[in-house]
Amino acid sequence: MLRPNAVKAKLAAGEEADGLFCSIPEPALVEMIGCAGYDFAVLDTEHLLVDPQQLENLIRAAEATGLTPFVRVPEGDPGAVLRALDAGAMGIVVPHVRGRADVDTAIRAARYAPEGMRSLNGGRGPGFGRIDPVAYMKQANAEVMVVALIEDAEGVAAIDSILAGGGIDMVLPGPADLSQSYGVPWQLRHPLVRDAVHAVQAACARHGVPFCAMATTPERRAHWRALGVTAFVLGEERDLAARALRGHLEGHRRVCVPDAAGPGGV
Repeated sequence: MLRPNAVKAKLAAGEEADGLFCSIPEPALVEMIGCAGYDFAVLDTEHLLVDPQQLENLIRAAEATGLTPFVRVPEGDPGAVLRALDAGAMGIVVPHVRGRADVDTAIRAARYAPEGMRSLNGGRGPGFGRIDPVAYMKQANAEVMVVALIEDAEGVAAIDSILAGGGIDMVLPGPADLSQSYGVPWQLRHPLVRDAVHAVQAACARHGVPFCAMATTPERRAHWRALGVTAFVLGEERDLAARALRGHLEGHRRVCVPDAAGPGGV
């Protein structure tokens, strides 16, 4: 059932919110992220095959631990926006926003009239009838976030016009795809990529739109905090798990290397 969006409330109050990308469609992992104390998770349905029932269960796991569930939808698929919201997502992350038309399309799919034309439905959003349908429409429009993912040079160039039309609750940069768009694939610290991300953040500050920084190290988080940023994606659970597994194994192997001088040592 629709509940208050804790991330939106934190950002409005100037408080910090930390999240992770979540790319493994396993409810237990979502539950772990929530139990670890993160504020939100971006559930990925753009790069992964996640069926509607799986997505509902991922969102249920988030709800059970007080984690705010956002869903990254496939590019150019308003139907995916509708299905994610009907499953209970509290935010839609719209990939490859290159111009204002992309935002308008997303808002039309994500919000009810008069702001948009999201298809009317019952189900788990209004608590299977516990919330009056008209009241639910107003609450959903107020609580569900539309997050623009800027990951193309065109989007950076058009960022002021993208933001000027309103309706965007947060902006997230995509450094990896930006690097490819600028001709320097996977060079995430390249000056072209760095300057593009900072240009997006500066535009968000001018327009009063929250900017969510990709901050995979404490140093990067501190850098963005100094610029007034209060929302952070701190990485992806696959990367964190893979590094932890490698470190765990390497630590054991280092400890278990036989002493070359024999059992007695020298």
